[in-house]
Amino acid sequence: MRLLNTNTLVLHSFVQRIPPYVILSHTWGDGEVTFDDIHQDHAKNMQGYSKIIKCCEQAVRDRYKWTWIDTCCIDKRSSSELSEVINSMYKWYWDAEIYYAFLSDLTSNLDNFHVSDLRLVRWFTRGWCLQELLAPAVVEFYNADWVYMGTKSSAVTNISARTGIDKKYLSDRHSIEQASIATRFSWASCRETTRPEDIAYCLLGLVDVNMPLLYGEGDKAFYRLQLELVQKSNEHTIFAWNPQEFRASHDRLGMLAPHPLAFSNASRINVRNRDDIKTFEMTNSGLRITLNI
Repeated sequence: MRLLNTNTLVLHSFVQRIPPYVILSHTWGDGEVTFDDIHQDHAKNMQGYSKIIKCCEQAVRDRYKWTWIDTCCIDKRSSSELSEVINSMYKWYWDAEIYYAFLSDLTSNLDNFHVSDLRLVRWFTRGWCLQELLAPAVVEFYNADWVYMGTKSSAVTNISARTGIDKKYLSDRHSIEQASIATRFSWASCRETTRPEDIAYCLLGLVDVNMPLLYGEGDKAFYRLQLELVQKSNEHTIFAWNPQEFRASHDRLGMLAPHPLAFSNASRINVRNRDDIKTFEMTNSGLRITLNI
């Protein structure tokens, strides 16, 4: 794991005994400071430099020496490093001491959130920000001027109303593993990613799957994620999706959903008794499954 020193702005790599760290969560824009830029003089003139400085200043106030920021702590030229990082992100978010969510398009100075403030905030529409909301124990929100706006806990009611995620999952991250696969996919149903593959890759940690990244595979990534889940879980809710949105754009639809949008109405689908779930398997002829009618 590569971390940025909050005092010196120098990157250091840690393999074991990773020190306490905070993380900056944000939405990408123009002029981001990358791994190649961070140690160069021109970085100070880049648009994304100010949020790195603000993050480090806040971390110092909170007495943390290290921070992780995706723009500059990942060498994206290395496909192997990128794959390792994306498969590790959920754990890194889980282990972070504090998660600073910088809402660059929120100008309100209210002490706490209102649903109306959140409707237009881009952070709540991005696929990658879903696990960033759910995995950390402590999420602190800051507006465009880096004014503290509250925490995930203090704003849980309004965040739940904005995201459609039940408050119990926002309040207790350990309860997420009890949510059905369909419910977890529903949380990403209205979120967007720049690359089509990322709508699957951003869900890896949320459904506890590790798989290689194949940029260029497009929508096949979400099918591949579901096949990985079928191999490791007997849960039937993965088939509880609505094909209506996709009939016009797809000649044929199989048992697996083409996109998380198909699960948009699945937020309340639960597994009643996990011990009583019957097994199923994918064969060369299709799906073999036994269900109660």
